[in-house]
Amino acid sequence: MIAVIGCGNPNRRDDGAGPEVIRRLRARGRTAGDDQVQLLDAGTDGMSVMFAARGCRSLIIVDAARTGSDPGALFEVPGSELEQAHSPNLTLHDFRWDHALYAGRRIFRDSFPSDVTVLLIEAESVALGLGLSAPVAATVERVVSRVEGLIDHRLGNPGGPP
Repeated sequence: MIAVIGCGNPNRRDDGAGPEVIRRLRARGRTAGDDQVQLLDAGTDGMSVMFAARGCRSLIIVDAARTGSDPGALFEVPGSELEQAHSPNLTLHDFRWDHALYAGRRIFRDSFPSDVTVLLIEAESVALGLGLSAPVAATVERVVSRVEGLIDHRLGNPGGPP
């Protein structure tokens, strides 16, 4: 099973890039009749990421980022380079996907995927509001194509880029 998880809050403009990628993949019928691919809009729920990844052989995460790069810039990073321990406090609202990678690997061990790819899209705005900025919307379409290629490659379908 390959899990593709979009993270972010669509009520905060470009932070909705991850869920928009999932929406577009579903609109293209990416999982129609395919029990080897799971699409999930996890919103801002890191726990959902951790449990959805359990038992998968491959995981692809899509989220917005704020690095100071040009809006719409795309970063593809191995999950192992981004996972980090969670510093507990009195809420689970700050348990993000990077914490989920770290915790999931330790809790589920061999049942947690070692093949993790994270696609991050540089946000222009994460202010309250709906709709993606133009540069992020353009990159979302590129990411949808990239995710389809990654899925095809992992499933052994010809033509999919590594």
